Amino acid sequence: MSFWILTDACCDLPAEYINRQHFLKVVPMVYNVNDSECLHDPLNTDSDIRTRDFYNQMRSGAMTHTAQINEQVWTEYTEPLLKKGYDVLILAFSSGLSSTAHSASKAAEALSEKYPDRRVVSVDSLCASTGEGLFVHHVIRYRDQGEGHSLEECAQYASEIRHRIIHWFTVEDMVYLKRGGRISAASYIAATMLNIKPVLNVDPKGHLVNRMKVMGRKSSLKALLSMVGKYADHPEEQVFFIGHGDCAEDAAWVAEKLRRDFGVKEIMTGYIGPVIGAHAGPGTLAVFFMDKAGEGRMDAE
Repeated sequence: MSFWILTDACCDLPAEYINRQHFLKVVPMVYNVNDSECLHDPLNTDSDIRTRDFYNQMRSGAMTHTAQINEQVWTEYTEPLLKKGYDVLILAFSSGLSSTAHSASKAAEALSEKYPDRRVVSVDSLCASTGEGLFVHHVIRYRDQGEGHSLEECAQYASEIRHRIIHWFTVEDMVYLKRGGRISAASYIAATMLNIKPVLNVDPKGHLVNRMKVMGRKSSLKALLSMVGKYADHPEEQVFFIGHGDCAEDAAWVAEKLRRDFGVKEIMTGYIGPVIGAHAGPGTLAVFFMDKAGEGRMDAE
């Protein structure tokens, strides 16, 4: 009998992708807009509409924040699968950005004791947004290869590849980074006056790190592409994911450059959902791919 892969809505995988997979479940996540609680569930039929509305509210000045998935929620989604006789592999949002992975680990530990005949394993993805989605995608591919791989083999594979899932992104307005404490108020004012755009990545510990600053939006998009050229492992042979914060035209431009300049054949483009969007803001553009051995994450912060 196969096992289920359970992940969280921070992965930003679209509904059509999720519905094509066997034994994949995505746990919704809570976010708040002006103290009104909302649920990010990629399987909602109007998920994209809700996400566009979320970014429009941010543009209008709405205050947003997010919440982790706690141990109880992980248990609520995992336990029914165990009762039906399935084993479960949990792939959770980076511990460098949230306590969600810690809660998943605690739930897995408790459920393993309660159901000693079942296997529950939790892996910290060290990834976020569609980078987490790309991580999940590769684990699913590995699970389903040939005659299939076991839960233990997939957990080991997940632990080995998580550092190779590379995240590079830029934001349109640095005010959201300022609110989150990633930059100072003085830096925000100076950057806004000079039209400076940050280029960030996720480091080996799963933290968000501001790596460089460039002048203007187009330069920031080109900087993302330069990181592909520097770090991607045979880009023409792998799938790329692009995530955007309601800036589809920029995402399409980057996708075309990936095809033309690097020979990339398989690209999945979709929204960066509210879980990360609440902290990065509208206009965020991110490129996710695999490198050879984790060099693209650079040194830890």
